[in-house]
Amino acid sequence: MQFLHTMVRVRDLDISLDFYCNKLGLVEVNRYENEHARFTLVFLAAPDDVARAKDDHAPLVELTYNWDTEDYDGGRNFGHLAYRVDDIYEACQRLMDGGVTINRPPRDGHMAFVRSPDGISIELLQKGAALSPAAPWAEMENTGNW
Repeated sequence: MQFLHTMVRVRDLDISLDFYCNKLGLVEVNRYENEHARFTLVFLAAPDDVARAKDDHAPLVELTYNWDTEDYDGGRNFGHLAYRVDDIYEACQRLMDGGVTINRPPRDGHMAFVRSPDGISIELLQKGAALSPAAPWAEMENTGNW
């Protein structure tokens, strides 16, 4: 058995790609559009997985965009996506600078949660040992759900 991808439905493809690619840092590796069925699939990989993704050997996130208006109840009941990052403080600062709310700040230097524009929880985990607690993260309160 091999893990292939996680699919999340998105309401606005441009806003979602801005979040997942420009802010979170994933890379688009494939796109499929079906005019007859009126949907677009966009496959994203973590930067360190791009080479493996091109050979069909990396786990991916599949963004499914249905062209017709549809509401999705998702987010917290979906669970979450998880990514390991080299520096959790830098990653969270980059996301905050991009207008993303840090729902569960990395107070412990190890774990943080943010949400996509469609309410999908994204867990960020520090690569290796936890970083020492640091300002402003150590005192930052939780915001909303994750």
